[in-house]
Amino acid sequence: MIPQTLKAAVLAAAVLFAPLALLAAPGAQAAPMMGTPLKLDGKAQAQVVNQLAARRTAVGLDADHGYKVVAQHPGVQGTHVVRAAHLYKGLRIFGSESVVVLDARRQIVSESASRRRLHLGRGTANRMQGATGGFNVKSAISRRAAINAALRDMPEGVVNVTGPTAELLIYPLTRDERAPGAEGKLESELNAVDLVETVDRYELAWLVRLRMQTQLPDRQPLYYDVVVNARDGEIIDRWNMLQTVEGVGKSQYNGEVPLSTTFANNTYQMLDPERGKGGAFGAMAITNANHGTASGRVYTSTVNTWGDGKQFVEGGSTTGPNGQTAAVNAMWGLKNTYDMHKNVLGWLALDGQDTATHIAVHVNRGYDNAYYSDTCRCMFIGDGTHFTNLAAIDVVGHEMGHGITAATSNLVYSGEPGGLNESSSDIAGEVVEAYARGGGKGDVIPESGNDWMLGSEISRTGTPLRWMIKPSRDGNSIDAWSTGLRRLDVHYSSGPNNRMFYFLAKGSSAENGNDAWSRYLVKQPLAMTGIGIDKAFRIWFRANTTKFTSSTNYADARAKMIEAATELYGAGAREAIAVQRAYAAINVGADVDEPVTPSPAETTGRSLVETD
Repeated sequence: MIPQTLKAAVLAAAVLFAPLALLAAPGAQAAPMMGTPLKLDGKAQAQVVNQLAARRTAVGLDADHGYKVVAQHPGVQGTHVVRAAHLYKGLRIFGSESVVVLDARRQIVSESASRRRLHLGRGTANRMQGATGGFNVKSAISRRAAINAALRDMPEGVVNVTGPTAELLIYPLTRDERAPGAEGKLESELNAVDLVETVDRYELAWLVRLRMQTQLPDRQPLYYDVVVNARDGEIIDRWNMLQTVEGVGKSQYNGEVPLSTTFANNTYQMLDPERGKGGAFGAMAITNANHGTASGRVYTSTVNTWGDGKQFVEGGSTTGPNGQTAAVNAMWGLKNTYDMHKNVLGWLALDGQDTATHIAVHVNRGYDNAYYSDTCRCMFIGDGTHFTNLAAIDVVGHEMGHGITAATSNLVYSGEPGGLNESSSDIAGEVVEAYARGGGKGDVIPESGNDWMLGSEISRTGTPLRWMIKPSRDGNSIDAWSTGLRRLDVHYSSGPNNRMFYFLAKGSSAENGNDAWSRYLVKQPLAMTGIGIDKAFRIWFRANTTKFTSSTNYADARAKMIEAATELYGAGAREAIAVQRAYAAINVGADVDEPVTPSPAETTGRSLVETD
């Protein structure tokens, strides 16, 4: 058992600067198209850092606080998004950063900033004063000693996928405080916004990243981030970084599907020349791991007809028609995930800058998993034993969703941010499924085509991995936020946010006993009205890419989703009210009445609520 002190969690982000001015017209349905991919050079990055530094005194920080640009990607309506890590005496503060939106002149128009740094230094924001005013950033143990400490709890005989790394940083440890008015509530009565996470103390620590695997014959991936105290070498925290879809229990799932391949040297290759550039293989690719854990080689064939549409027969050839079917599954999923994000949102590939990724199939033998790897920014798909081949459309969309989150908000894969990270991928999987089943074309996500269940196609028993309408049907997930949520595995703490998205898109039911009923919806009408999957996903994507920080929790996600809906559809818009109601339905924030004006469902004479 890993010893833990207070578990580091997240703090609500503060919004600085004026609200984003470059908005879609209120009520607009048009896509929030991303800007042209660009890279700020060193000089431009320094200008952004200088703009942020100029505000230090205004937010109560001293001159020991700094910024470092760690990521950038296109924003909406011609803007550009920069993510700047918060530094103190040159060290990164874990989970603390500013998400900065720049206009065409590279001037800051909005900043979403974590509050985790405020109690360091001698600025007026530091309520701890002397306890942290002169925080010592000199480590008492070496980098190698920190790595050795992190390795203590790994099983014997593991080997590196990539060598371990260690970063010296400042690690905030937090506690929950009751918000004003919630002091007397029973724990079972608490709402997510009743708790404010406050820094209890800071530790100087090494963040050790282990990317390992067991030896033959299993070669199971073991990806962990481990926080090691830089004073005494004790483990502060540790979490699993394998971002997966897990389970026990011509195209295989979609009939004949079109594929975009490359013909070179009299050979067809599963390289898509129309989607993505660069990367490991020069374009989006499907590779054959051939029962190993390395990506392997790109699929090739002398003819441009692939697969037999059947589940892989263990012991057979991974390159023959039966073995090619897994590659067909993966390539169709990759194609539709890429096209949905590009056509609907203007987002290119995983990083928004059209850098190609790849999917490796036939990973290990009978492997019941699919996962996104941060070592290659690619995906690995197993053939399944309890499951069938895991490259169903919603699973591929899910794993690529991890890549997009990693390139943008980079939600920490632990606690509440980890649940939101996993939920974001579940949401992407359902949206991609709807888009693909609707023909895979156009700039609007169809209202039908997905089943609101993750992994239903890969199940040999017909039981999906997760239900979005009522997550608790799987026996492990929960339907609403509670104080124990952050202690759950991220695949289960994602449940409330998955349900929120279902309510936001489809609406709820007023009938107790219906899967779409929520006891937390108490305003009128009791059955909230959904806004459709297209609008719901635009709001989610905007919040995740331009507002969430790596430490965003459920309460902060609600606040940022309301901001995103307001920017897209206007202050007081039905869409923004629907966001409030959808989060209220999972015990995050208070419920509100809907406007009395007719809803889209009322004017079309149909309900947006799925009641079967």
